[in-house]
Amino acid sequence: MRRFLALSAALLAGFGILTTSGSANPESALPAVAEHAVGGWVGTWATSPASAVANTPDGYPGYSIRNVVHTSAGGGRARVHLSNAFGASPLTFGHVTVAVQSTGPDAVPGTLRSLTFGGAPSVVVPAGAEALSDPVGLRVPADANLLVTTYVPTKSGPVTYHPAASQTSYFTRAGDFAGNESGAPYTEQTSVWHYVSGVDVQGGAEASIVTLGDSITDGVGSVAGANHRWPDYLADRLHGRFGVLNAGISANRLLLDVPGSGAGQNALSRFDRDVLSVGGVRTLIVLEGINDIQQDPHQTDPNAITSAYRQLVTQAHARGIRVLGGTLTPFKGWRVYDETLEATRTAVNTFIRTSGVFDGVIDFDAAVRDPADPLRMLPAYDSGDHLHPGDAGYERMAAVVRLDRL
Repeated sequence: MRRFLALSAALLAGFGILTTSGSANPESALPAVAEHAVGGWVGTWATSPASAVANTPDGYPGYSIRNVVHTSAGGGRARVHLSNAFGASPLTFGHVTVAVQSTGPDAVPGTLRSLTFGGAPSVVVPAGAEALSDPVGLRVPADANLLVTTYVPTKSGPVTYHPAASQTSYFTRAGDFAGNESGAPYTEQTSVWHYVSGVDVQGGAEASIVTLGDSITDGVGSVAGANHRWPDYLADRLHGRFGVLNAGISANRLLLDVPGSGAGQNALSRFDRDVLSVGGVRTLIVLEGINDIQQDPHQTDPNAITSAYRQLVTQAHARGIRVLGGTLTPFKGWRVYDETLEATRTAVNTFIRTSGVFDGVIDFDAAVRDPADPLRMLPAYDSGDHLHPGDAGYERMAAVVRLDRL
Protein backbone atom coordinates (compact mmCIF):
# COMPACT_ATOMS: atom_id res chain seq x y z
CA MET A 1 0.00 0.00 0.00
CA ARG A 2 1.31 3.43 -0.88
CA ARG A 3 1.55 5.78 2.05
CA PHE A 4 1.92 9.52 2.33
CA LEU A 5 5.21 10.69 3.72
CA ALA A 6 4.64 13.09 6.60
CA LEU A 7 5.83 16.56 5.69
CA SER A 8 6.70 17.20 9.31
CA ALA A 9 9.12 14.29 9.58
CA ALA A 10 12.65 15.46 10.13
CA LEU A 11 14.78 13.65 7.56
CA LEU A 12 11.95 13.37 5.05
CA ALA A 13 10.49 16.83 5.47
CA GLY A 14 10.95 17.60 1.82
CA PHE A 15 8.74 14.77 0.59
CA GLY A 16 5.94 15.88 1.83
CA ILE A 17 -8.30 42.23 -17.04
CA LEU A 18 -5.50 43.18 -19.13
CA THR A 19 -5.88 46.93 -19.65
CA THR A 20 -4.10 49.52 -21.70
CA SER A 21 -5.17 52.64 -19.87
CA GLY A 22 -4.18 56.01 -21.15
CA SER A 23 -1.26 56.17 -18.76
CA ALA A 24 0.07 52.74 -19.66
CA ASN A 25 2.70 52.40 -22.35
CA PRO A 26 1.14 52.69 -25.82
CA GLU A 27 1.65 49.85 -28.25
CA SER A 28 4.33 51.81 -30.09
CA ALA A 29 6.37 51.96 -26.88
CA LEU A 30 6.41 48.21 -26.27
CA PRO A 31 9.86 46.63 -26.23
CA ALA A 32 11.05 44.86 -29.33
CA VAL A 33 9.85 41.43 -28.28
CA ALA A 34 12.31 38.74 -29.26
CA GLU A 35 11.21 36.72 -32.28
CA HIS A 36 10.90 32.98 -31.74
CA ALA A 37 10.42 30.72 -34.73
CA VAL A 38 7.99 27.85 -34.32
CA GLY A 39 10.11 24.73 -34.07
CA GLY A 40 12.60 26.10 -31.56
CA TRP A 41 12.97 25.07 -27.95
CA VAL A 42 10.25 26.35 -25.63
CA GLY A 43 9.59 25.64 -21.97
CA THR A 44 6.45 23.58 -21.41
CA TRP A 45 6.75 23.29 -17.62
CA ALA A 46 8.91 24.88 -14.95
CA THR A 47 9.13 25.37 -11.25
CA SER A 48 11.42 27.59 -9.20
CA PRO A 49 13.81 25.86 -6.81
CA ALA A 50 12.97 27.30 -3.42
CA SER A 51 15.33 25.87 -0.84
CA ALA A 52 17.12 22.78 0.41
CA VAL A 53 15.09 20.16 2.22
CA ALA A 54 15.78 20.48 5.95
CA ASN A 55 17.89 17.81 7.62
CA THR A 56 19.15 16.15 4.44
CA PRO A 57 22.95 16.33 4.91
CA ASP A 58 23.39 13.10 2.93
CA GLY A 59 20.68 13.78 0.36
CA TYR A 60 18.61 10.80 -0.75
CA PRO A 61 21.15 8.14 -1.78
CA GLY A 62 19.51 5.12 -3.37
CA TYR A 63 16.21 6.88 -3.97
CA SER A 64 14.33 6.94 -7.26
CA ILE A 65 11.97 9.93 -7.26
CA ARG A 66 9.23 10.08 -9.90
CA ASN A 67 8.14 13.72 -10.22
CA VAL A 68 4.77 14.38 -11.87
CA VAL A 69 4.75 17.59 -13.92
CA HIS A 70 2.09 19.11 -16.18
CA THR A 71 2.78 20.36 -19.70
CA SER A 72 1.42 23.54 -21.26
CA ALA A 73 2.71 23.05 -24.82
CA GLY A 74 3.50 20.01 -26.92
CA GLY A 75 6.34 18.96 -29.19
CA GLY A 76 8.23 16.09 -30.76
CA ARG A 77 11.38 16.27 -28.66
CA ALA A 78 12.02 16.99 -25.00
CA ARG A 79 14.84 17.90 -22.66
CA VAL A 80 14.93 18.22 -18.87
CA HIS A 81 16.49 20.70 -16.44
CA LEU A 82 17.83 19.39 -13.13
CA SER A 83 18.86 21.62 -10.24
CA ASN A 84 21.40 21.49 -7.44
CA ALA A 85 20.79 25.19 -6.72
CA PHE A 86 20.72 24.77 -2.95
CA GLY A 87 23.14 21.88 -2.68
CA ALA A 88 26.39 22.09 -0.75
CA SER A 89 28.35 19.47 -2.69
CA PRO A 90 28.39 17.84 -6.14
CA LEU A 91 25.27 15.82 -6.93
CA THR A 92 25.40 12.70 -9.10
CA PHE A 93 22.35 11.68 -11.10
CA GLY A 94 22.96 8.07 -12.04
CA HIS A 95 19.83 7.58 -14.15
CA VAL A 96 17.18 10.04 -15.33
CA THR A 97 14.10 9.24 -17.41
CA VAL A 98 11.08 11.03 -18.84
CA ALA A 99 7.76 9.48 -19.83
CA VAL A 100 4.13 10.34 -20.38
CA GLN A 101 2.07 9.50 -17.30
CA SER A 102 -0.66 6.90 -17.50
CA THR A 103 -2.04 6.93 -13.96
CA GLY A 104 -0.22 7.42 -10.67
CA PRO A 105 3.44 6.44 -11.07
CA ASP A 106 2.73 4.30 -14.17
CA ALA A 107 4.07 5.42 -17.56
CA VAL A 108 2.20 5.07 -20.82
CA PRO A 109 3.79 1.97 -22.38
CA GLY A 110 6.39 2.83 -24.99
CA THR A 111 6.90 6.43 -23.88
CA LEU A 112 9.68 6.08 -21.29
CA ARG A 113 13.03 7.50 -22.43
CA SER A 114 16.37 7.38 -20.62
CA LEU A 115 18.13 10.74 -20.78
CA THR A 116 21.78 11.44 -21.46
CA PHE A 117 24.01 14.39 -20.64
CA GLY A 118 26.65 15.12 -23.24
CA GLY A 119 26.09 11.57 -24.42
CA ALA A 120 26.69 10.05 -20.98
CA PRO A 121 24.00 8.22 -18.98
CA SER A 122 24.88 10.07 -15.77
CA VAL A 123 25.89 13.58 -14.78
CA VAL A 124 27.57 15.29 -11.83
CA VAL A 125 26.07 18.70 -11.01
CA PRO A 126 28.22 21.07 -8.92
CA ALA A 127 26.73 22.81 -5.90
CA GLY A 128 24.64 25.77 -7.01
CA ALA A 129 24.45 24.62 -10.61
CA GLU A 130 21.95 23.11 -13.04
CA ALA A 131 22.18 20.38 -15.66
CA LEU A 132 20.35 20.25 -19.00
CA SER A 133 19.82 16.87 -20.61
CA ASP A 134 20.41 16.05 -24.23
CA PRO A 135 17.26 16.15 -26.39
CA VAL A 136 15.29 12.96 -26.70
CA GLY A 137 12.61 12.03 -29.20
CA LEU A 138 9.26 11.91 -27.40
CA ARG A 139 5.83 12.98 -28.55
CA VAL A 140 4.84 15.30 -25.70
CA PRO A 141 1.17 16.34 -25.68
CA ALA A 142 0.05 19.73 -24.46
CA ASP A 143 -2.02 19.61 -21.25
CA ALA A 144 -0.67 16.25 -20.13
CA ASN A 145 1.33 14.91 -17.21
CA LEU A 146 4.91 13.75 -17.59
CA LEU A 147 6.95 11.59 -15.23
CA VAL A 148 10.49 12.84 -14.68
CA THR A 149 12.35 10.26 -12.62
CA THR A 150 15.75 10.76 -11.00
CA TYR A 151 17.99 8.17 -9.38
CA VAL A 152 20.79 9.39 -7.12
CA PRO A 153 23.21 6.56 -6.25
CA THR A 154 25.39 8.22 -3.62
CA LYS A 155 25.32 10.73 -0.80
CA SER A 156 24.88 14.21 -2.21
CA GLY A 157 24.29 16.83 0.47
CA PRO A 158 21.13 18.94 0.90
CA VAL A 159 18.35 18.29 -1.63
CA THR A 160 17.03 21.13 -3.79
CA TYR A 161 13.24 21.18 -3.94
CA HIS A 162 10.03 23.12 -4.53
CA PRO A 163 7.77 22.62 -1.48
CA ALA A 164 4.29 23.67 -2.65
CA ALA A 165 3.80 21.50 -5.71
CA SER A 166 0.03 20.96 -5.32
CA GLN A 167 0.76 17.65 -7.02
CA THR A 168 1.37 14.08 -5.85
CA SER A 169 4.65 12.52 -6.95
CA TYR A 170 6.18 9.17 -6.03
CA PHE A 171 9.39 7.60 -4.80
CA THR A 172 11.13 4.44 -3.69
CA ARG A 173 14.16 4.02 -1.46
CA ALA A 174 15.01 0.64 -3.00
CA GLY A 175 17.45 1.69 -5.73
CA ASP A 176 17.34 2.47 -9.43
CA PHE A 177 13.84 2.03 -10.81
CA ALA A 178 13.97 5.07 -13.08
CA GLY A 179 13.70 2.83 -16.13
CA ASN A 180 10.54 1.03 -14.98
CA GLU A 181 7.38 1.81 -16.92
CA SER A 182 5.42 0.17 -14.13
CA GLY A 183 4.93 2.28 -11.06
CA ALA A 184 4.79 -0.75 -8.79
CA PRO A 185 8.13 -0.02 -7.07
CA TYR A 186 7.01 3.50 -6.18
CA THR A 187 5.28 2.72 -2.91
CA GLU A 188 5.57 6.12 -1.25
CA GLN A 189 4.21 9.53 -2.11
CA THR A 190 5.38 13.12 -1.80
CA SER A 191 3.70 16.49 -2.28
CA VAL A 192 6.83 18.35 -3.39
CA TRP A 193 9.11 18.38 -6.46
CA HIS A 194 12.73 17.31 -6.02
CA TYR A 195 15.64 18.21 -8.31
CA VAL A 196 13.65 18.80 -11.51
CA SER A 197 13.21 22.47 -12.46
CA GLY A 198 12.02 22.46 -16.05
CA VAL A 199 11.01 20.61 -19.20
CA ASP A 200 11.45 22.03 -22.70
CA VAL A 201 9.86 20.83 -25.92
CA GLN A 202 10.66 21.42 -29.57
CA GLY A 203 8.41 21.58 -32.56
CA GLY A 204 5.17 23.25 -31.54
CA ALA A 205 4.80 26.40 -29.46
CA GLU A 206 5.83 29.88 -30.57
CA ALA A 207 7.38 31.02 -27.28
CA SER A 208 6.84 30.88 -23.54
CA ILE A 209 5.17 33.06 -20.93
CA VAL A 210 6.72 33.26 -17.45
CA THR A 211 4.51 34.01 -14.45
CA LEU A 212 6.60 35.41 -11.59
CA GLY A 213 4.95 35.42 -8.19
CA ASP A 214 4.29 34.00 -4.76
CA SER A 215 1.80 31.48 -3.36
CA ILE A 216 -1.05 32.89 -5.43
CA THR A 217 0.88 32.03 -8.59
CA ASP A 218 2.10 28.79 -6.98
CA GLY A 219 -1.55 27.75 -6.63
CA VAL A 220 -1.99 27.55 -2.86
CA GLY A 221 -5.70 27.09 -2.20
CA SER A 222 -6.34 25.13 -5.39
CA VAL A 223 -7.24 21.44 -5.50
CA ALA A 224 -4.05 19.37 -5.43
CA GLY A 225 -3.43 17.37 -8.59
CA ALA A 226 -6.08 19.20 -10.60
CA ASN A 227 -3.71 21.73 -12.22
CA HIS A 228 -6.00 24.60 -11.28
CA ARG A 229 -3.39 27.28 -10.60
CA TRP A 230 -4.13 30.48 -12.52
CA PRO A 231 -1.16 29.87 -14.89
CA ASP A 232 -2.66 26.43 -15.65
CA TYR A 233 -5.98 28.01 -16.56
CA LEU A 234 -4.11 30.51 -18.74
CA ALA A 235 -2.36 27.64 -20.51
CA ASP A 236 -5.75 26.02 -21.11
CA ARG A 237 -6.89 29.17 -22.91
CA LEU A 238 -3.77 29.22 -25.08
CA HIS A 239 -4.22 25.63 -26.37
CA GLY A 240 -0.48 25.01 -26.69
CA ARG A 241 0.33 28.16 -28.67
CA PHE A 242 2.68 29.30 -25.88
CA GLY A 243 4.31 27.45 -23.05
CA VAL A 244 3.31 28.83 -19.64
CA LEU A 245 6.04 28.59 -17.00
CA ASN A 246 5.21 28.95 -13.33
CA ALA A 247 7.89 30.84 -11.39
CA GLY A 248 5.78 31.24 -8.27
CA ILE A 249 7.14 30.34 -4.84
CA SER A 250 4.89 30.27 -1.79
CA ALA A 251 5.76 33.00 0.77
CA ASN A 252 8.18 34.59 -1.69
CA ARG A 253 8.89 38.31 -1.49
CA LEU A 254 10.19 40.94 -3.90
CA LEU A 255 12.74 42.43 -1.54
CA LEU A 256 13.65 40.07 1.30
CA ASP A 257 14.72 36.48 1.69
CA VAL A 258 13.14 34.44 4.46
CA PRO A 259 15.96 32.05 5.45
CA GLY A 260 14.98 28.50 6.27
CA SER A 261 11.35 28.98 5.29
CA GLY A 262 11.29 27.35 1.86
CA ALA A 263 10.19 30.73 0.49
CA GLY A 264 13.11 30.99 -1.90
CA GLN A 265 15.36 33.89 -2.71
CA ASN A 266 13.67 37.25 -3.18
CA ALA A 267 12.35 37.91 -6.67
CA LEU A 268 15.14 40.31 -7.60
CA SER A 269 17.78 37.76 -6.58
CA ARG A 270 16.23 34.89 -8.50
CA PHE A 271 15.16 36.91 -11.53
CA ASP A 272 18.09 35.94 -13.72
CA ARG A 273 17.73 32.22 -13.01
CA ASP A 274 13.94 32.01 -13.15
CA VAL A 275 13.19 34.47 -15.95
CA LEU A 276 16.11 35.93 -17.90
CA SER A 277 17.99 32.66 -18.34
CA VAL A 278 14.94 30.77 -19.57
CA GLY A 279 15.01 30.19 -23.31
CA GLY A 280 12.19 31.27 -25.59
CA VAL A 281 10.53 33.74 -23.20
CA ARG A 282 8.31 36.31 -24.90
CA THR A 283 6.26 37.79 -22.04
CA LEU A 284 6.60 38.05 -18.27
CA ILE A 285 3.60 38.47 -15.96
CA VAL A 286 4.53 39.85 -12.53
CA LEU A 287 2.17 39.28 -9.59
CA GLU A 288 4.27 39.77 -6.49
CA GLY A 289 4.46 42.12 -3.53
CA ILE A 290 1.63 41.12 -1.22
CA ASN A 291 4.03 39.17 1.01
CA ASP A 292 6.33 42.17 1.33
CA ILE A 293 3.29 44.00 2.71
CA GLN A 294 1.63 41.36 4.89
CA GLN A 295 4.59 39.35 6.16
CA ASP A 296 6.73 40.45 9.09
CA PRO A 297 8.76 42.64 8.72
CA HIS A 298 6.03 44.57 6.91
CA GLN A 299 7.06 46.78 4.02
CA THR A 300 4.73 49.77 4.26
CA ASP A 301 6.63 52.06 1.89
CA PRO A 302 5.05 51.51 -1.53
CA ASN A 303 8.05 53.16 -3.19
CA ALA A 304 10.27 50.28 -2.12
CA ILE A 305 7.98 47.82 -3.89
CA THR A 306 7.47 49.93 -7.00
CA SER A 307 11.23 50.50 -7.31
CA ALA A 308 11.62 46.73 -7.47
CA TYR A 309 9.03 46.59 -10.24
CA ARG A 310 10.97 49.20 -12.21
CA GLN A 311 14.14 47.13 -11.94
CA LEU A 312 12.42 43.92 -13.05
CA VAL A 313 10.96 45.70 -16.07
CA THR A 314 14.29 47.31 -16.99
CA GLN A 315 16.10 43.98 -16.92
CA ALA A 316 13.37 42.18 -18.86
CA HIS A 317 13.20 44.87 -21.54
CA ALA A 318 16.96 44.56 -22.03
CA ARG A 319 16.30 40.95 -23.10
CA GLY A 320 13.37 41.85 -25.35
CA ILE A 321 10.78 40.50 -22.90
CA ARG A 322 7.42 42.23 -22.59
CA VAL A 323 6.24 42.74 -18.99
CA LEU A 324 2.64 42.80 -17.79
CA GLY A 325 1.90 43.91 -14.24
CA GLY A 326 -0.74 42.16 -12.16
CA THR A 327 -2.50 44.15 -9.46
CA LEU A 328 -2.34 42.70 -5.94
CA THR A 329 -5.51 40.87 -4.97
CA PRO A 330 -7.65 41.78 -1.91
CA PHE A 331 -6.82 40.33 1.50
CA LYS A 332 -9.28 41.84 3.98
CA GLY A 333 -10.10 39.15 6.53
CA TRP A 334 -6.61 37.61 6.37
CA ARG A 335 -5.14 37.16 9.84
CA VAL A 336 -2.77 40.17 9.76
CA TYR A 337 -4.89 42.55 7.70
CA ASP A 338 -5.07 46.16 8.88
CA GLU A 339 -5.64 49.62 7.41
CA THR A 340 -1.94 50.48 7.18
CA LEU A 341 -1.17 47.38 5.14
CA GLU A 342 -4.23 48.01 2.99
CA ALA A 343 -3.07 51.56 2.26
CA THR A 344 0.22 50.17 0.98
CA ARG A 345 -1.52 47.63 -1.27
CA THR A 346 -3.79 50.35 -2.64
CA ALA A 347 -0.84 52.62 -3.40
CA VAL A 348 1.05 49.80 -5.13
CA ASN A 349 -1.99 48.95 -7.25
CA THR A 350 -2.40 52.59 -8.23
CA PHE A 351 1.21 52.55 -9.44
CA ILE A 352 0.69 49.35 -11.42
CA ARG A 353 -2.42 50.75 -13.10
CA THR A 354 -1.24 54.28 -13.84
CA SER A 355 2.56 54.58 -13.92
CA GLY A 356 3.12 53.32 -17.46
CA VAL A 357 6.10 51.29 -16.26
CA PHE A 358 4.52 48.03 -17.38
CA ASP A 359 3.66 47.22 -20.98
CA GLY A 360 0.15 46.34 -19.90
CA VAL A 361 -1.88 45.74 -16.76
CA ILE A 362 -3.83 42.67 -15.70
CA ASP A 363 -6.26 43.86 -13.07
CA PHE A 364 -6.47 40.76 -10.91
CA ASP A 365 -7.70 42.91 -8.02
CA ALA A 366 -10.75 44.08 -9.97
CA ALA A 367 -11.34 40.56 -11.25
CA VAL A 368 -11.75 38.85 -7.88
CA ARG A 369 -12.84 41.55 -5.42
CA ASP A 370 -16.29 41.67 -3.86
CA PRO A 371 -18.30 44.56 -5.38
CA ALA A 372 -20.07 44.97 -2.05
CA ASP A 373 -16.76 45.18 -0.15
CA PRO A 374 -13.92 45.86 -2.64
CA LEU A 375 -11.18 45.36 -0.05
CA ARG A 376 -12.29 41.73 0.34
CA MET A 377 -12.20 38.85 -2.11
CA LEU A 378 -15.58 37.75 -3.45
CA PRO A 379 -16.55 34.67 -1.38
CA ALA A 380 -17.12 32.60 -4.51
CA TYR A 381 -13.48 33.17 -5.47
CA ASP A 382 -11.97 32.82 -1.97
CA SER A 383 -10.26 29.61 -0.85
CA GLY A 384 -11.51 30.43 2.63
CA ASP A 385 -8.44 32.08 4.14
CA HIS A 386 -9.19 35.48 2.53
CA LEU A 387 -5.73 35.72 0.96
CA HIS A 388 -5.58 32.90 -1.57
CA PRO A 389 -8.20 32.32 -4.25
CA GLY A 390 -9.72 28.90 -4.71
CA ASP A 391 -10.12 27.15 -8.05
CA ALA A 392 -12.91 29.46 -9.22
CA GLY A 393 -10.83 32.49 -8.29
CA TYR A 394 -7.80 31.22 -10.18
CA GLU A 395 -9.95 30.50 -13.22
CA ARG A 396 -11.33 34.04 -13.03
CA MET A 397 -7.82 35.48 -12.85
CA ALA A 398 -6.76 33.65 -16.00
CA ALA A 399 -9.95 34.68 -17.77
CA VAL A 400 -9.12 38.39 -17.57
CA VAL A 401 -5.76 38.06 -19.34
CA ARG A 402 -6.06 39.45 -22.86
CA LEU A 403 -4.43 36.84 -25.05
CA ASP A 404 -3.78 39.31 -27.85
CA ARG A 405 -1.36 41.17 -25.58
CA LEU A 406 0.82 38.18 -24.81
